[in-house]
Amino acid sequence: MRRSQFERIVDEALESLPQWVVDAVNNLHVVVEPWPTREQDPDGEGILGIYEGVSLLERGVDYSGYLPDRIVVFMGPHLDLGLSKADLKAEIRTTVLHEVAHHLGIDDERLTELGWD
Repeated sequence: MRRSQFERIVDEALESLPQWVVDAVNNLHVVVEPWPTREQDPDGEGILGIYEGVSLLERGVDYSGYLPDRIVVFMGPHLDLGLSKADLKAEIRTTVLHEVAHHLGIDDERLTELGWD
C-alpha cells in the first residue's frame, strides 16, 4: 500500500468522527509516520499509534502557547499485521479513534472498559 492510500484511510477515519468530537478537538495535528522512534516505543512493542500532548482534561487556565498536540499513526506496524484491505482499514480507524480518545482525556483503563483496548 502506498503512503498516500494509507493517509487517505486516516483522513476518512477523521472525517467519520461525530460532530461533538470534532467540536471538542483543540490544537491537534494528525500525521502518518513510517515507524515509531525508540522514544515513542521504548519497549519495541510495535505500537500502531501514539498521542503526544496535553489532553483536554489536563489543560488548565494557563494552557496557551503550546505547540499542537500530535496523533501519530504508524504505517509500518499496521502493514506488518498482514490484514486484508478491509481489515486494515478497520484497524487504522480503530487506532485513530483510540488516539483521539486520549486527546479527549479518556485513558487506557477506560478504553478497556469500553472495549477499545
